[in-house]
Amino acid sequence: MSTLPRAITLPPGAAVSPAAARRAARRRARRETTTAWGFISPAVVVILGLSIVPVVWSLLLSFRADDLVTPGRWVGLDNYRALVQDPNFHTAVGNTLLYTALYVPLSLLGGLALALALNRRIRGIGLYRTLIFVPFVVSATAQGVLFSFILDPEFGVANSLLHELGVSPQGFLTDPDQAIYLLVLISLWSGVGFCVVVYLAALQDVPPELVESARIDGAGRWRVLRHITLPSLTPVTVFLLLWQLITALQVFDLIYVTTKGGPLGSTTVVVYFVWQQAFQTFTAGYGAAAAYVLTVALLVAGGALHVVRRRQERTDGAGR
Repeated sequence: MSTLPRAITLPPGAAVSPAAARRAARRRARRETTTAWGFISPAVVVILGLSIVPVVWSLLLSFRADDLVTPGRWVGLDNYRALVQDPNFHTAVGNTLLYTALYVPLSLLGGLALALALNRRIRGIGLYRTLIFVPFVVSATAQGVLFSFILDPEFGVANSLLHELGVSPQGFLTDPDQAIYLLVLISLWSGVGFCVVVYLAALQDVPPELVESARIDGAGRWRVLRHITLPSLTPVTVFLLLWQLITALQVFDLIYVTTKGGPLGSTTVVVYFVWQQAFQTFTAGYGAAAAYVLTVALLVAGGALHVVRRRQERTDGAGR
C-alpha cells in the first residue's frame, strides 16, 4: 500500500534557496501580467478595432480603385497622381488653407485678448468667463443649424437687421464671395472660448514677482506683456497653435450642415472632398488617397512645430 508524501513545512526563520525565490517571483510576475492583460484587453480590442485596423485598411485602400461595393483592383500610385491633376482637389486645398490661415491666428489673438481682459478681479467675472466658454460646448452641428437660420437670405434675422440699417440684403452663405469668411466667423464664435480658458489657466502661472518687479522698475503694461507675460505663455501658445491647426484642417461638420461645400465649391475643404469621393461618387480609393494627403500635411505641421519648440527651448536654456 503506497503512501502519499507529506508536505514539507519549513520551520520559522529557515532560509529559502535563491532558485526557489526566483521561481516564486516568476510565478507572481506571471499572475500580475495575466491580471493586467485581463484588465486592459477590452481597451486594446477597441483601439485595434477602431483606430489601428481602419488606418491600415484605409492606407491600403488608397492604392486601389474601390467603391466599397464591388471587387476593387490595385492601381498603385494612380490615385495620388490623379489628385495632382484634379482641379476640384486643388480648390479644396485652397479653401482649406484660406480657412486655416484666417481661423488659427484670429482664434489665438482673440483668445489671448479676452483672457487678458478676464484675468482680473472684477464684479461678475465668473459669469463673463462662463458666457465666453459656453459656445465651445455647443456642437458644430447645432451651430450650423443656428446660423443657417440667422443668415438665411430671405427669412434670416441678419438681413432684417441690415434692412433696418438701410443696407441691401446679403447672400451670406449662398454668396461664393462671402461663405468661407462667414464660416470662419462662426467657427471663431466657438473656438475662441477654448483658447480663452487655456490662456486663463496659463496666466495663473505667470510669476507675479516678475510682474511686480517690472512695474517697480517703471515698465508699463505693454512692456510687461511683451517681455514677461507673452514669453511665459509660449508653451501654451505652441499647444494651442497645433490644436487649432489640426481643428481647422479637419473642419467638416459645420460645412456639411450649412453649405455642403457650396456655393460653386467655394467652401469645399479637403475633408468634405474626401466625404464626397467616398459616399457620393463612390470612389473610396480616391477619397482615401486625399485623406492621406491631409494626414501627411498634419504630420508635417506637427513635426515643424515640434522642431521649432525644441529649438526655442535650447535657445532659452543657452540664454540662461
